[in-house]
Amino acid sequence: MKFRIATNLPKHFNEDAGLGPYAEILSWRASRVAELRKSVLGKHYRLTAAADWHRHYGLHISPYGNWVFREWLPNATEAWLVGEFSNWEVQEAFRLKRIGEDWEGRFPLKKIRAGQQYRLFVRWNGGEGQRIPSATTQVARSSQELWRADVSFNAVVTEKISGYPWQNEAPSAPMAPLIYEAHVGMAQEKNGVGTFDEFRENVLPRVARAGYNTLQLMGIPEHPYSASFGYHVSNFFAVEDLLGTPDDFKALVDAAHGLGLRVIIDLVHSHAATNEVEGLSRMDGTPYLYVHDGPRGNHPAWGSRCFDYGKPQVLRFLLSNCRFWLDEYRIDGFRFDGITSMLYRDHGLGRGAWSYNEYFNQDFCDEDAIAYLTLANTLIKTIKPDATTIAEDVSGFPGLASPIADGGIGFDYRLAMGVTDYWFKLTDIPDEDWHLGTLWYELNSRRKDEKTISYVECHDQALVGGKTFAHTLMNRGIHYGMAKSAQSLEADRGMALHKMARLATFATAGQGYLNFMGNEFGHPDWIDFPTERNGWSFDYARRQWHLVDDHSLKFHYLADFDRNLLALFRDNPDFFLFQPLLLRLDEQAKILAFERNELVFLFNFHPTQSVQDYPVVCFPGTYQNLLDTDAGEFGGFQRIQPGQRFFTSPVQMENRLEHFLRVYLPCRTALVLKREPSPQTSGIVISH
Repeated sequence: MKFRIATNLPKHFNEDAGLGPYAEILSWRASRVAELRKSVLGKHYRLTAAADWHRHYGLHISPYGNWVFREWLPNATEAWLVGEFSNWEVQEAFRLKRIGEDWEGRFPLKKIRAGQQYRLFVRWNGGEGQRIPSATTQVARSSQELWRADVSFNAVVTEKISGYPWQNEAPSAPMAPLIYEAHVGMAQEKNGVGTFDEFRENVLPRVARAGYNTLQLMGIPEHPYSASFGYHVSNFFAVEDLLGTPDDFKALVDAAHGLGLRVIIDLVHSHAATNEVEGLSRMDGTPYLYVHDGPRGNHPAWGSRCFDYGKPQVLRFLLSNCRFWLDEYRIDGFRFDGITSMLYRDHGLGRGAWSYNEYFNQDFCDEDAIAYLTLANTLIKTIKPDATTIAEDVSGFPGLASPIADGGIGFDYRLAMGVTDYWFKLTDIPDEDWHLGTLWYELNSRRKDEKTISYVECHDQALVGGKTFAHTLMNRGIHYGMAKSAQSLEADRGMALHKMARLATFATAGQGYLNFMGNEFGHPDWIDFPTERNGWSFDYARRQWHLVDDHSLKFHYLADFDRNLLALFRDNPDFFLFQPLLLRLDEQAKILAFERNELVFLFNFHPTQSVQDYPVVCFPGTYQNLLDTDAGEFGGFQRIQPGQRFFTSPVQMENRLEHFLRVYLPCRTALVLKREPSPQTSGIVISH
């Protein structure tokens, strides 16, 4: 393959010498982005103008006062609209005409009314079928009963999309996102699918009170199979109809903004549902219109279709989808799901270790997908400069969250997926055998030129058949030991480590932190929508808020701790501008100490051994006790006096003067100490 070399090499070559041998490939990738951008632009001068799929295609009222419908169907031989307005019959009055690869129809306003249901009827050589148009913005299903196999879906005529009376401006991007991940349909405690309105009324206030600044929502675009949790999307421009109407979702976003919460959604551009009537699969009879032809068009693990990112029309469709959610629903950004599957032709399946030879192997990587992600970030930042984009990638692909101008793909953040993996690995190891050096490495393992978001657990760990971190730690204790009157060693251990793990993860996080709904108070169960495997039960399609609201139980202690944990950032807004600085790592005593932005974090992970007057080298001064995981208000044993202050003492070493804190550290306890103001500064500032 010939490489066209760019004259300017990425700045992060200076950050990572390992990139040097791959300069030509990185330069070629930049030229591939330019090529695909040009193919998408067509007659347009700006990328934002080309991202107009949802305006050009679909059913709209034209400036001339009639309905106009368009669809991209290059393989079709005939096409009509059918629906309530035609008694679901093929009528000449609703026939479409071919214009190049598109099909178009114009109809008097009186022929079609808002709220009516309809489909596209397509014929091709050797077959025919009904389809929901690709740019549909609202879908209705024939039944809300999830267990029915005969449920059908139709597009809904919407007279105009933008009509909601917005009340609140979106908050500005925070210095660091504190993300509350949630699924609207499973956020209620009732026996049924939760709605946008119920989430707005019942859950949003909880998220705001807890101290989070960003709400991340799963499963917002339309998906026919609820048990996919929203990751098999059928209609990319429509909100999930089980959750409510487009205006209901706008009201949720509006209310979140009013509470100071930004809203981002999971954007699934890594694959599409295989559904044909309500999905993109075989829209015009060909199996490869939006996706790759042959085996490459089918995801072997997910049972879904894989987009062909080299097609200009597909790029235009996906880029327009990014613009649509930003414009129409005032979304503040996206978590791009399944990035690893996009980056590699084998979708990264069955791989444990990754190397630079794989990151830059053009036979192994999907170069068009890499270019698409770069274009998507370019477009998103053009439309909303302070939008937040997050990449979910397990492979460690370099440059994913580096600026495009520096040769990166342009995401703001990447998820630190190795952190949660390691916490769950530790649950299989006795506490006394935990290797703190490896834990410290995993907590801080990230590229210097990319921002990351850390978490103990997200929805991945809570999916059906799994266990939440609290449940894993406590086992039966989470069901039998969480009453305040109960005595349970399993519950005591689990609560202590739950708090310590969250504190350690937050305190070492790169530039942001994430929590999945309910896990802040140790929710005991996994999540699962009603399916055949669970007898169509809603038992796991809920969050048991009564557990945290009932103060005769211990769950509220964990929620109270979580709120105080997030307050560390609120009270120290520059916290994530500093790197953690290791002060002491004692494998035998199981003690870890580090400093960050004038806060000292002390952890005693030992299951039984407390230590008296434990010495830790610190900057000289007086330290206040800000947070104590063992405090009574957090369900601890109150072994440290509240409000205690600590003083450093000088010790002359062989050739230097050191200052030591001497602290009582109970077993399975962590402390956060804050140095009182002094002329000195500490920590290492990260240059962004």
